[in-house]
Amino acid sequence: MVDLKINNIDVSVPEGSTILEAARTVGAHIPTLCHLDLHDIKMVNKVGTCRVCMVEIEGRGNLLPACSTVVSPGMVVRTASHRAVRARRTMVELLLSNHPSDCLVCERNLNCELQSLAAEMGIREISYQGERLQTEKDKSSYSIVRNAEKCVLCRRCETMCNDVQSVGVYSAVHRGFKTVIGTAFDLPMLDTACTFCGQCVSVCPTGALTETDDTADVWKAINDPDKFVIAQTAPAIRVALGESFGMPVGSQVTGKMVTALRQIGFDRVLDTDFAADLTVLEETSEFVHRLQHGGKLPILTSCCPAWVKFIEHQFPELLDIPSTCKSPHEMFGAVAKTYLANKLGIDPAKIVIVSIMPCLAKKFEAKREELGAQQQGKDVDFVLSTRELARMIHNTGISFPELPDGEFDSVMGESTGASVIFGTSGGVIEAVARTAAAWLDGKAPADVNFTQLRGSKGIREAEVTVGGQTIKIAIANGLGNARELLAQIRDGKAEYHAIEIMACPHGCVGGGGQPYHGNNIEVLKKRAAALYKEDEEKTVRMSHENAELKQLYDEFLGEIYGEKAHELLHTHYRKRDQL
Repeated sequence: MVDLKINNIDVSVPEGSTILEAARTVGAHIPTLCHLDLHDIKMVNKVGTCRVCMVEIEGRGNLLPACSTVVSPGMVVRTASHRAVRARRTMVELLLSNHPSDCLVCERNLNCELQSLAAEMGIREISYQGERLQTEKDKSSYSIVRNAEKCVLCRRCETMCNDVQSVGVYSAVHRGFKTVIGTAFDLPMLDTACTFCGQCVSVCPTGALTETDDTADVWKAINDPDKFVIAQTAPAIRVALGESFGMPVGSQVTGKMVTALRQIGFDRVLDTDFAADLTVLEETSEFVHRLQHGGKLPILTSCCPAWVKFIEHQFPELLDIPSTCKSPHEMFGAVAKTYLANKLGIDPAKIVIVSIMPCLAKKFEAKREELGAQQQGKDVDFVLSTRELARMIHNTGISFPELPDGEFDSVMGESTGASVIFGTSGGVIEAVARTAAAWLDGKAPADVNFTQLRGSKGIREAEVTVGGQTIKIAIANGLGNARELLAQIRDGKAEYHAIEIMACPHGCVGGGGQPYHGNNIEVLKKRAAALYKEDEEKTVRMSHENAELKQLYDEFLGEIYGEKAHELLHTHYRKRDQL
């Protein structure tokens, strides 16, 4: 332990602690901007570039950044001296002098850390006037908008992209005043190896990185009398949306969400969970077929579009092992524009599918050329993030917490507990394990809770016994962990039967389009717990027992994993450049 004084208070902290960490133990508030503490993976972005956390240390002539200065025995720190406070204020004023003053229309208005710092420090005018960096917005990716004019060079996105996700798209480019965090050779985001997972957006403190806003196009479709607009909602949405309206973290708001969507004006409100059950049937069939006929193993779940793009760029030699199943929302779109359109007597050309997802990569996925048969166009027309839906609800003046609970529309609205847990790490493979056990054992498992597959650790292994055979499973969340796992498979150092990978830490509950959570691991755990609670509360908890799904196969698809199912529900992948 190291003993020191902070604001005349005796403090004892573990050796290696920073002044910032020590100050928090005695309730001393030191503002930060570039600091990013990723507790769950024990990684800290402490580059100290913003200089907002400057403190005064007795005996030192210069001020030091609290986030990156390690404590030493006998150190005497003053966090609120006039000199330290003045230095912080100056740094924020300098950042503001090179920052656009369009807060009223900024995507991060009232949710911007720079804006909050300015308010906290009582800054009411820009003291420093001069040239301001001007750049073009990059809107190429369909998922993420990059506005370098609002970048404060905190390098949080670099830490997330390079060190956590291991994608390596972002780095500092140019020099001096013209320095920005950008891509190699200033390539548009669409032409890079970016997976559009959106984790950079989730940690950006300003409006430099935001999601592509598709709400205007969705409003236009809703107000077009010639369009029949269907909303489908992913499982992770219903345990996070309430946070945008001041409700407790982990609140289950499925019914209120359905009611809100109807009041907004959607013609049908249906559940992506229905398609998650559909995915389980197709993916389990594919797995069983590979297992029994000497097919390529391990099979990798393919529900996450960010990790699918990751393997296309980083491990193209392994493209024969992911499941060929489309992701659930894409399956939903394909079935809605064929089967549902026929049942409702509506021209597929008039149907607009709006997917409401926790994920920004889904926006890019919806634009992939191979996802959509010619006769009905693209499987999915628009993708909204949880944050975008929250803005639409706010725009209508709906008092969300007071809404009555509604029910999903019938036909493609029924779901099971297995589909609900798709929203958390380990949930997809657990759903598959439930159905695989029932099919291969010839009876439902005595306990459908495969708890050995649950958890939040970045890489974990588990075994389940189905059909008298031990199935070895690996689960990874976060692309850095996915890289480690895939490298082991490629190099022959690990063997598994099945693998689940989710690009976002902790799975979809921590998706790049979810309400900002400040990297608070407890928030993600509460969201995940809410999904497992909803699973427990479901009467039917195995996907193959979904009655509406049985009807879909009987009336339209025919055999599970059959010819019609392959035509509509399966896809292919391709090698991409590594830039």
